[in-house]
Amino acid sequence: MANNLVIVESPTKVKSIKKFLGSAYKVEASMGHVRDLPKSQLGIDVEHDYEPKYITIRGKGDLLAKLRKEAAKAKMIYLATDPDREGEAISWHLSQTLKVDPQKMKRISFNEITKTAVKESLKNARDLDMDLVDAQQARRILDRMVGYEISPLLWKKIKRGLSAGRVQSVALRIIADREEEINEFIPQEYWTLDADFQVDGQKKPLTAHFYGTDKKTELHTREEVDEVLQKLRNASFAVDEIKKGSRVKKAPLPFTTSTLQQEASNVLNMSTYKTMQIAQQLYEGVDLPKVGTVGLISYLRTDSTRISEEADAAAREYIAGEFGSEYLADGNGGSGRGKSQNKKVQDAHEAIRPTDITRTPASVKEHLSRDQFRLYQLIWKRFAASRMAPARYETNTVRIRGGEYIFTASASTLLFKGFLSVYSEGADSKEADDHLGKIEKDSSLKLLQFNEEQHFTQPPAHYTEASLVREMEELGIGRPSTYAPTITTIINRRYIAREQRKLYITELGEVVNEMMKQAFPSIVDVNFTANMEALLDAVEEGTLEWKTIIRNFWPDLKEAVGTAEQELEEVEIRDEESDVICENCGRRMVIKYGPHGKFLACPGFPECRNTKPYFEKTGVVCPNCGGDIVIKKTKKGRRYYGCVNHPDCEFMTWQKPSNIRCPQCGGYMLEKGKKLVCADKTCGYIGNAADMESQNDSE
Repeated sequence: MANNLVIVESPTKVKSIKKFLGSAYKVEASMGHVRDLPKSQLGIDVEHDYEPKYITIRGKGDLLAKLRKEAAKAKMIYLATDPDREGEAISWHLSQTLKVDPQKMKRISFNEITKTAVKESLKNARDLDMDLVDAQQARRILDRMVGYEISPLLWKKIKRGLSAGRVQSVALRIIADREEEINEFIPQEYWTLDADFQVDGQKKPLTAHFYGTDKKTELHTREEVDEVLQKLRNASFAVDEIKKGSRVKKAPLPFTTSTLQQEASNVLNMSTYKTMQIAQQLYEGVDLPKVGTVGLISYLRTDSTRISEEADAAAREYIAGEFGSEYLADGNGGSGRGKSQNKKVQDAHEAIRPTDITRTPASVKEHLSRDQFRLYQLIWKRFAASRMAPARYETNTVRIRGGEYIFTASASTLLFKGFLSVYSEGADSKEADDHLGKIEKDSSLKLLQFNEEQHFTQPPAHYTEASLVREMEELGIGRPSTYAPTITTIINRRYIAREQRKLYITELGEVVNEMMKQAFPSIVDVNFTANMEALLDAVEEGTLEWKTIIRNFWPDLKEAVGTAEQELEEVEIRDEESDVICENCGRRMVIKYGPHGKFLACPGFPECRNTKPYFEKTGVVCPNCGGDIVIKKTKKGRRYYGCVNHPDCEFMTWQKPSNIRCPQCGGYMLEKGKKLVCADKTCGYIGNAADMESQNDSE
């Protein structure tokens, strides 16, 4: 008969763990959190030192009653929630609600759901870590204060259903700032100049790239290119120098939560939310024949790249057997690079890795879903590669001199594959091609042709989910558990739209971001938010009391909310009459604000349910047909400018056009901050917007 009770978070873990422990243990699931702050109110007693008012989560009453009954019968209770702040907090909430002697309650945690890890955790049962609990309490209360104080203000000033968040509002600002940067970006012209040479004894021509004189020279205009070509007209070319060398390409580090989300997005085209969902399934356990339910990967929320000695030893044994000892990395894994990446890492955590490296992706493929297999394969390959030797290349660089100018060509030849035998995502396989051939110092060169090409600098790329996660991690905003829900929230709120993997701010997102910047500059300040994360880490480390953060934060927030209530103007969302007549009933249609932005609706609702898209006029005339240029949106909500006469006129642009024509070529111009830029890049005219508008008005 079971005389010990183990409480985990999910029923999947119950199935996995039950078979490891035998009949002396009963395993039950808490189904996540059992207590939380009430939804109907702030839930924090600000008059009594910010004491949180926790209540049992609705629907958890029967479950808690069952857990209390089992706890009362048990000789010992083991709280086995996830090995992070949130898991520690769930264990603490359970300890507060089970109503049993605290002496018969212990905390256990394991980084992977395997028999060895679970059994070992029981040998190392401990008391609750209240520093971890307090760090999670502080985060929860800070997030509640921001959400419950600022969100109603957004409802009042903009529209109901909006929300603000301590991390989500900063993420929105990061995207908004990038959008502004892109819109104001002015392309700069530059040129490349290549030369094709015939080398004695080689069929394939050698292409070399213009370098300059003895120092690197940039070519910015056609005139500069022509000047170089003029000087090279009668030049003879000869090999000036050949450099042979070597380089190594180091194995990648094993995955953290952030790098897994980035790579899954780039390689598998998975959203951050889906990546974490699938990884959770792999962690909690999958049914395998002859083995039963077993966790395939270690814990998925981590910012550590550390690997346990046991896992490292097993990986080295596997690699030596499968590939040979020369494929083993020196030291502890990938070039000895298995340490914590930064100060905020709990060293108890490991990187994300397979629980058993001998359980290859191919051996479990038929027992996994397609997405489970793809993600497991990515994790397995990355971990195996991290324990392997670097790839080694031979490098060759040739300098060719013609007159005063130098052209260069270089190539790499792969000598030893190392980790590339396992993991080559992101690696450029073409760099292994030796396209220089057998060129020598005394080789005869014959110039075949010059190839000059005009280019323009490109604006910063729109964020993808992967690059946004990387940016948030680098700025110290959020933690492994928050990246995916933060991005999911701002997409679901329609503050940003995702099109072809890129993230664009919507009209609604712009309005919310501007209001947050105006009324709550510290909340959306990157440095403030990163500093707040550092303070939460200090609570976790036991060097700062959690209520100190709350005591300092709340008065400033309350004051800012009060000021915003008085000073912020409401965004116009009343039904505004348009000049469009409803063809069904003859009434003037009104402008309404819906989830996707503005639209036209008949005021005769519900008798007349006619609606139409609303196109806001910009006051700019279409350069193609003379019609009105209006603001339109893609299906996902990204703004662009198009002709009202579409589809007869196909004019569109992502940047706002101007009525002022380019004085150089007569084409239309685009607004770029305080500049007007010709839409024709080959023209490249740039003017000061205020001066050009003033001149246009006077004419």
